[in-house]
Parts: sequence; structure tokens; C-alpha cells
Amino acid sequence: MPRWLLTRLFDVADQPKPRFAFQGTVNWMRALALLTASEECHDRALQALYCNVQRRSLNETADTAVFENIFMSFNHLAGLTSISNDVSHGYDACRAAVMTWYYVVYFAASGMIAAASGTSQETHSATAKVWQEDIVLRQLVLTPFALTLTSLVGSDCDAQVATYRGSNAFDLNQSPENTDQAWGALVSYLKGTAEFERWKAEERVRSSREFAALGVNNFRTRDARDLRDLFLQRGRVNFLVQAFRYRGKANYRDSLFLSYGDDRSPQIEQFLVDLADVARVFLRMASAYCSKRVERGTWNQFVDDVELNSQLSLAVDVLRV
Repeated sequence: MPRWLLTRLFDVADQPKPRFAFQGTVNWMRALALLTASEECHDRALQALYCNVQRRSLNETADTAVFENIFMSFNHLAGLTSISNDVSHGYDACRAAVMTWYYVVYFAASGMIAAASGTSQETHSATAKVWQEDIVLRQLVLTPFALTLTSLVGSDCDAQVATYRGSNAFDLNQSPENTDQAWGALVSYLKGTAEFERWKAEERVRSSREFAALGVNNFRTRDARDLRDLFLQRGRVNFLVQAFRYRGKANYRDSLFLSYGDDRSPQIEQFLVDLADVARVFLRMASAYCSKRVERGTWNQFVDDVELNSQLSLAVDVLRV
């Protein structure tokens, strides 16, 4: 069947192939859903992960930021749950569902940062950077959300990816059917995000004064490579960076892949369920951590208040730890 819009876009822009973009998007979430459904993500794992977390000194302002961010995450999860449960035509809602999923993650992570250091950030990239320092490097993240790369320099990054991958050759081109395949898919998305972040960093290098002063237009010279690698050494990839890329694909870059072309309705229906399931686990993780850090007794007061006064249909079980 002729696809007029697809042809027109390819004539004027470097469009991603819709099938490949669709596979990467849906299969990454399927992989996360498989791994967050495993024993590692049950409450026992959260208790073990946070058993040594100490309650901090009283900081009412930071605690208020925790409660506000967690409630915002809860609010978005309520919307995402309604989409996954009630939508009659998945294609109509899947792009909006990705955005809602992202904000469940973003606000939950912001709540964790407020609980850890009491800080708040003005941008999404700054939030991802502080989450790396406050949460990820302190090993306060459940395994499916904990994969991180601490450098974008090619050899360093490749070595870290290889350590994660081991002998697992599975990638994002197929839907994972078990946790081993899901792990391979996660590593593939991590690698793809690193390549995207490296490209963005190299573009920043090209526009820098230092690069202009070298009088070159590529990275073939030693001085140009050293300058590039100085930028790349500062690069990080964690779950928030991946989630932000995921949101960008759905909201800005890949205009066709979720709602155009072949009919994959069963996959879309599963995708909506996976988005809600993964978001729920992420918020529950954040709730478990935050409850350990805020003033004693206030977490239960917060959850009881939400249960009493929230007009949302979502049960507060996800918050109660």
C-alpha cells in the first residue's frame, strides 16, 4: 500500500525507519516489564536494598519537596493506569502514554533526589546528572534501572557495555520472551543511548571555541580527539538519561513510528500495559527509599492524606511501604 506521508518525509528529512524505531520502543519496555516482574523487584528486594539507609536530620523543606514530587508521580501513574486499562484504541493513546510514563519516572526520581540531598534542579538533564551522583553511584537503584555508563569515550564505554552484556547476544530487533533476552535488550538500549549521547557531545565540541581554535573540521588530529574525549569523559548514561531520550523519540523526533503503517494492535495493547507496570515499580522503589529518609512518621501521614483527599482513582498501595 502506498504511504504518501512516509515518502514525503523521507524526501526532505533523515527519518528513522518506522519499523526499527517501533521495535526499539516497544521491545525496551517489554524487557523492562519482564525484569521488573521478577523476584528482584518484589518488596523483599526493596527492603534489602534500603535496609541500611539512614534517616536524615530534620529538613522540612526538603521533605515537602519529596512529598510534592512523589504525589506528582502518583498523579501521572493514575493517568497512565487509566490509559492502559480503559483506552478502546491503543494507537490513539500510546504516544501520550509514553509522555505520561516519563513523568512518573521523572517526578519519582526528583523525589529521591530531594530525599537524598534536598536539592532541586531546573532542567531534566541536570536532574539526571544529580540522580547519578545522589542515587545511582550509591547503589540505591533496583537492578533493571541501575545500568549506568560513566564515560562516553569510545573504548571506555564499549568496555562497560561488554561487561554488562557478557555472552548475551540478544538485542532490540525481537521482542524478548524471558529475563535473559530482556537483559540483552536492556544492554542494547543502553548502548544505543550512549551512541546518541556521544553524537550530541561531539556536536557541542564542534561548536565550541576550543574546537574552532584548532582550525579543523573533524576529529582526525590528535588535538581534536583529545578535546573531544575531554568532553566525552564527562558524559554519563543512566536510566533517567535513557528515559529522556525515550520521551524525545516519541514527542519530537520520530513522528510516524507509533501510529502509522502496519497494524500491530496486539503489541500496542501490551505496550500500554508494560508502560504502566514499569512505572508502578519505579514509583514503588522511590517510595521505599523516600520513606526511609523523611521525618519519622510523616510518610504514613502523607499516604493517609493522599488516600483520604486525592480525587484520583488509583489506590495508594503503591505508596504504602
